[in-house]
Amino acid sequence: MSAKHPIISITGSSGAGTTTVKETFGKIFSREGVTAAFIEGDAFHRFDRQAMKQRIAEEKAQGRDFTHFSAEANELEILESVFEEYGRRGRGRTRHYIHDEDEAERYGAAPGTFTEWQEFGDTDLLFYEGLHGCAVTDKVNLARHGDLKIGVVPVINLEWIQKIHRDKAARGYSTEAVTDTILRRMHDYVHYICPQFSHTDINFQRVPIVDTSNPFVARWIPTPAESILVIRFANPRGIDFPYLLSMLHDSYMSRANSIVVPGDKLDLAMQLIFTPLIHKLVERKRRMA
Repeated sequence: MSAKHPIISITGSSGAGTTTVKETFGKIFSREGVTAAFIEGDAFHRFDRQAMKQRIAEEKAQGRDFTHFSAEANELEILESVFEEYGRRGRGRTRHYIHDEDEAERYGAAPGTFTEWQEFGDTDLLFYEGLHGCAVTDKVNLARHGDLKIGVVPVINLEWIQKIHRDKAARGYSTEAVTDTILRRMHDYVHYICPQFSHTDINFQRVPIVDTSNPFVARWIPTPAESILVIRFANPRGIDFPYLLSMLHDSYMSRANSIVVPGDKLDLAMQLIFTPLIHKLVERKRRMA
């Protein structure tokens, strides 16, 4: 953690909805005049798409699964060095993983490859969004670097529905291919993704209130209005719950550190919760300057 160069980490698995949270933070930064350096977890994959396919095949031949959720498939030591350097000097480096043809045209390289590493700095804060922002292993402790750590955690069936629909629509995968990926990732999901949500400051968990019993045949993703949000604060001290309850109609407290909010109020809830927290980080930074 660094008062002078704060770091915000958004952590969630593939299909969890971290991109939506990133977009909301972008609105807050723009409105409040905060400059942020954005880095994405995919930039720290260890292998490009072709090399990853080859490694998966090699591991499968040995009866093992190998997935992007695991520490071995990612450059977590490099990511931690970026966090450490930014916290110390306000500078760092990142690159971009090219997902599709649109990004290939934008970056001038083939889908499934990486851009070159580039330096960044001169910002109010660093914003990470990806799989491993709060990962703790025997080699790295990324959670200790974050000044504000947020988990995005739909219940598992909803997470799978979102991933299946996204990967089919945006990446052209079949339901069977996405299902195979979900199954291969289960061990790593349990050991590398879930533990991070015990290190976060705030978790947003979306819970559908419609039937999602079989996510592999679901024709639609439950809408925000068909969901509720469970928002958990690791340390509720200083959180103005009466104000949140008054501003978020039909919300209620389920525990002393948790508030339940209608799903279609996600953006408003994040605006109300995060704006004062970002103000505190930036004000503390400026006092240290």
